Amino acid sequence: MSFDYDLFVIGGGSGGVRAARVAAGEHGAKVALAEIDRYGGTCVIRGCVPKKLMVFASEFADSVDQARAYGWELGHGPFDWQTFRKNLEGELDRLEEIYRGLLRNSGVTTYDARARIKDAHTVELSTGETISAKHILVATGGYPVRPELPNAHLGIVSDDIFHLPELPKSILIVGGGYIACEFACILHGLGVEVTQYYRGAQILRGFDGEARGLIAEQMRERGIALHTGTNIVDMAPADQERLHAPVEEASALSQPVPDRNDGTNGGPLWVKATNGEENVFDMVMFATGRNPSTADMGLEEVGVTLGRRGEVEVDEYSQTGVPSIYAIGDVTDRVNLTPVAIREGMAFVRTVFGGEPTPVDHDLIPSAIFTQPEMGTIGLSEEDAREQEPVEIYCTSFKPMQSAFAGWSDRVLMKLVVSKETRKVLGCHIVAPNAAEMIQLAGIAVKMGATKEDFDRTVAVHPTMAEEIVTMRAAARRS
Repeated sequence: MSFDYDLFVIGGGSGGVRAARVAAGEHGAKVALAEIDRYGGTCVIRGCVPKKLMVFASEFADSVDQARAYGWELGHGPFDWQTFRKNLEGELDRLEEIYRGLLRNSGVTTYDARARIKDAHTVELSTGETISAKHILVATGGYPVRPELPNAHLGIVSDDIFHLPELPKSILIVGGGYIACEFACILHGLGVEVTQYYRGAQILRGFDGEARGLIAEQMRERGIALHTGTNIVDMAPADQERLHAPVEEASALSQPVPDRNDGTNGGPLWVKATNGEENVFDMVMFATGRNPSTADMGLEEVGVTLGRRGEVEVDEYSQTGVPSIYAIGDVTDRVNLTPVAIREGMAFVRTVFGGEPTPVDHDLIPSAIFTQPEMGTIGLSEEDAREQEPVEIYCTSFKPMQSAFAGWSDRVLMKLVVSKETRKVLGCHIVAPNAAEMIQLAGIAVKMGATKEDFDRTVAVHPTMAEEIVTMRAAARRS
């Protein structure tokens, strides 16, 4: 049977683009790719990249304050959101064109259209075209969700934050994951009065308890009104008529939810919390989770199994129950990180076009949370490690030289979780400025199976924060 293409990729994010261009450019496959939105996907267009640029922007206020303590005569000027937004949009346009160019130069045919799977070897495009392919790769990523709350459509989500016509004076961020905490720190650094509600006992669930505790403490010290054990009960426009009127009972799922909220529909919002407090905020942002983008794609109709949250179920080779259909990245809800999606795409290409069956390695993946201060982490938390085997904990917390000189109370944390039996470092957790840069290098050692004694044998680089990772001699705790 002949096909129009050897491979048809649905989704123009980092994972899909990498798989498409490598299959075409390095293996000579005839490849096509469809993307309904902008090329680059969540990470490049509405995630990692613009977020990190906002992190950089938000840190300059602290730099000015520290500079004064070092003898520089500098003054604070107002942050110009319009200038930043204009420059950000220009940068994202540039990056999108790079992605398009990579596909074009690799010989990949692109369709600016939505693709839906018709059968195991056929996709239908929103343009009306029907295309056949020997293999189909689903790489459609995920999307932010709003809670089932009346008037939830009046709040924004993370996709919207980069398109605001202006920054609010005050914002309530609902959620306690890394997206919620990162944007709480970013917006606070840009001069917004930030309140954060999280229904759990502590933010950043799933990460090392000691590390996330320090981040919560530092966020509060910086002036973020962080309330744990707290959630929204009601929300409505903050006009006097609505303040004391019954809240609409319709679920947020039945509300007409716009594709992108520019923050202007409805004005200030009245919010009632589970602790009984009632407040008015200029804006409410929901960072309460993301779901895989699989709705109305025809996947289940052709025999692909979806999980409870709509994730595509795949095996270790990213293959679905339909042999010709594969899936990678956030749409599979395995490890939702851009570098992982790229690795999954490369493993798929090696398996299908390289004749080298390559399972995806999801073990010991370093990651970072761009709060202020940052967290870098790899391996097991102290809590998870204790459940697995007897461990020793080596940790230290101190004021870093740069901020201590300026009279700041900021503290950092360096922590190693070590197996008593094998002496291997099972986990490394860093809370500090530039922790992401540190964990990338520490991650190499942990991935290689380094022992605590390997760390001890490494000479410290002095004076640095990171030297503490190799100078901790006595265990702080044992189990």
